[in-house]
Amino acid sequence: MRLVILNDYDKASEWAAKYIKKRITGFKPGPDKFFTLGLPTGSTPKGTYQKLIEFYKAGEISFKYVKTFNMDEYVNIPRDHPESYHSFMWDNFFKHIDIDPANAHILDGNAADLQVECLNFEAEITKAGGIELFVGGIGPDGHIAFNEPGSSLVSRTRIKTLAMDTILANARFFGGDVTKVPKQALTVGVGTVMDAREVMVMITGAHKAYALYKAIEEGVNHMWTVSAFQQHPQTIFVCDEDATLELKVKTVRYFKDLMKLHNKLVEDDPPK
Repeated sequence: MRLVILNDYDKASEWAAKYIKKRITGFKPGPDKFFTLGLPTGSTPKGTYQKLIEFYKAGEISFKYVKTFNMDEYVNIPRDHPESYHSFMWDNFFKHIDIDPANAHILDGNAADLQVECLNFEAEITKAGGIELFVGGIGPDGHIAFNEPGSSLVSRTRIKTLAMDTILANARFFGGDVTKVPKQALTVGVGTVMDAREVMVMITGAHKAYALYKAIEEGVNHMWTVSAFQQHPQTIFVCDEDATLELKVKTVRYFKDLMKLHNKLVEDDPPK
């Protein structure tokens, strides 16, 4: 497990984008070798998506041979609704890069049979060869995707009824009206994300400091589902200074001492 600590949100977003770029370009994807990338929505990854768009426009990366799988989607919200996760991904990322729309997989919250939709999503991931890198964000209660406190740590893609805390937190996206927030969502499971060959979790802001503490300084606990990734062989937590406020001083010092090594992970390879 790595903990990468950057000064602020912008620096954390830039580091994460550089890491994703390095992983994709190093993979050398092509027509017979697609890079598979798991992606989140929400305010945390916006800065990372913006940096990736900048890298694409600068000719530093292509998404032509990348397949993406998003973490979640609301149930019974129109696909073109401004707060659907389809809209979020296209407005904030996909329409600005060269990804083939057929390779951008997002759960359909309006499917005729939601259970079948979830099973098919898992099957598509398997068909694609599994996820190379799954990027995630968390809520203040430590949930990843919509795997809220109490979720099984071996769960798969499924239908979830949202907790009131989540509904209240998401009301800001619906004009502050909790009655407009969907009550259910489709979400990948903790087990789905754990199957990825590598996981990168982004945690920024003082309001998520306790969740970061629970994620890395205490044991694995299904009430803080992000803590499961302590047990993943390739996990990187990327955070800003504000998110470290609940960590022990010696924990922060230990990981800051490793930053020279961590920064080598995002350095461009020298020309041959």
